[in-house]
Amino acid sequence: MSLSVGTERETVAAEPTRRIPFWAWPLALAAILVVLSLIRLVTGIGDISSSGTLGATLALAMPLALAGLGGLWSERAGVINIGLEGMMILGTWGAAFGAIHGGPWAGVLGAMVCGALGGLVHALATVTFGVDHIVSGVALNIVALGVASYLAARFFGDLEGGSDVQSPPLPSLPRVGVPGLSEPLKTVEDQGWFFVSELAALARAVTTNLSVLTVIALLLVVGTWWVLWRTSFGLRVRSCGESPAAAETLGVNVYLYKYIAVTMSGALAGLGGGFLAMVASNAYRESQTDGRGYIGLAAMIFGNWRPGGVLMGAGLFGFMDALQLRGGGAAIHALLLLIGILLLALGTWQILRRQRTVQGTVAIVIGIAVVALWFGSDTIPGDVTRFAPHLTTLLVLAFASQRLRMPAANGKVYRRGEGH
Repeated sequence: MSLSVGTERETVAAEPTRRIPFWAWPLALAAILVVLSLIRLVTGIGDISSSGTLGATLALAMPLALAGLGGLWSERAGVINIGLEGMMILGTWGAAFGAIHGGPWAGVLGAMVCGALGGLVHALATVTFGVDHIVSGVALNIVALGVASYLAARFFGDLEGGSDVQSPPLPSLPRVGVPGLSEPLKTVEDQGWFFVSELAALARAVTTNLSVLTVIALLLVVGTWWVLWRTSFGLRVRSCGESPAAAETLGVNVYLYKYIAVTMSGALAGLGGGFLAMVASNAYRESQTDGRGYIGLAAMIFGNWRPGGVLMGAGLFGFMDALQLRGGGAAIHALLLLIGILLLALGTWQILRRQRTVQGTVAIVIGIAVVALWFGSDTIPGDVTRFAPHLTTLLVLAFASQRLRMPAANGKVYRRGEGH
């Protein structure tokens, strides 16, 4: 990585990465659809790849993706953000307050402003006062929950349809879609053709009755990539997370860029909370984030601190969540065969190509157990089904941890002048 200031050009903590070519993304998507089609044919569970499940996946993934993007902005600038959950909580209240008093777009703005305030507090504690990043984030989560509960009781308790723990119904954001496509695509989906029906289901899910906030969230993923990896501003932000001392010697105001990044982090996480209040639900409800800030953080780590990876991680959790909500234990059971085969393949690859005998053996043993469970049962108990999305996140992080690389200076306290 290089940083230019004036006529000088210096190297700042070069980041060794292997770029994924653009053509690999549609190829990977096609491979996923082929696998889902095979599972549908083998198990007979149609919900595993239906447009309803894929549409629900998109809706459930967006709050996680926004929280993950928030964590990405903060940690690329060198500030660990465990406080994403608290920022989302503030965003849920801000969305409700803004929507009630100014309409749905005021709700979007309110969510971002309240989340940004949480980010500003986290930046003040970690950047200016040097508080441990984990301590600051956990404290923010606790305080945000109490603040939101107090404000909800103060502003929603006396409103018609509201209470101390819930707001009145909120006005809806516009929904968009491509006219004339839904019915033809549904006809193709209902035919049950291999791969083609899955492709039609996916096309129907992304072109039918989408909340405009879903479209905005997807654009923010692309926008984050462009700003952080294609602009000099983004280069300066990332230099603060890789080598703030070197960045400061080249004239970068490290404190300022950290403040901007962490505040932006809060705004994005707050928008994720606003999504929960205004799209996933139609009202603010106490504790409706339900730990999604932490899951967004996990999606960011799974995605290796990159926007595309964040979207993939959020999509994985959203898919598991949608599947357990729509298909229950039978649908989750159908995935066991896929999980078992993937674990067997992963374990074999670890042993033969990476010479990691212990990790590979563990993956193979777990894979055999999962396949045996699939053959020996017809469904998954309800308690396990509800925990399936969280369990999937833990397993993916455990097996993906070998390739992860966080920003070099992430979580380290920096004091102005250390670069001189």
